[in-house]
Amino acid sequence: MVHVMDKRGSANNWQDWVNLILAVWLFISPWVLNFAGQQRPAWDAWIVGVVVAVLSIAALTQVQVWEEWINLLLGAWLFISPWVLGFSSDATISWNAWIVGILIFLVAASEISGVRQIAGRP
Repeated sequence: MVHVMDKRGSANNWQDWVNLILAVWLFISPWVLNFAGQQRPAWDAWIVGVVVAVLSIAALTQVQVWEEWINLLLGAWLFISPWVLGFSSDATISWNAWIVGILIFLVAASEISGVRQIAGRP
């Protein structure tokens, strides 16, 4: 297993905090945006939200590259989930998935890029 710290010697990166906030939003969004009664999009938000939150909390203590790769995949999944799960006709729910999915994907990509740059230094 590869353990990577940032240049300050800490595993506590801003990306992990951003993904944790996005995960909390994703988890509560079915109630806030009033789609908790729709099983597919609600369960999608709850499951992805919990997994991203758990990975973000774990990464706050010790960064492992696989955590960021899973977040990257979850962000991509969240983006395509309105089409795959059949709720793309609901604009509010779809835009929530698209925006949060893109943000999770970009934040994870940013952290992967940073980890690679740090790992490549002598």
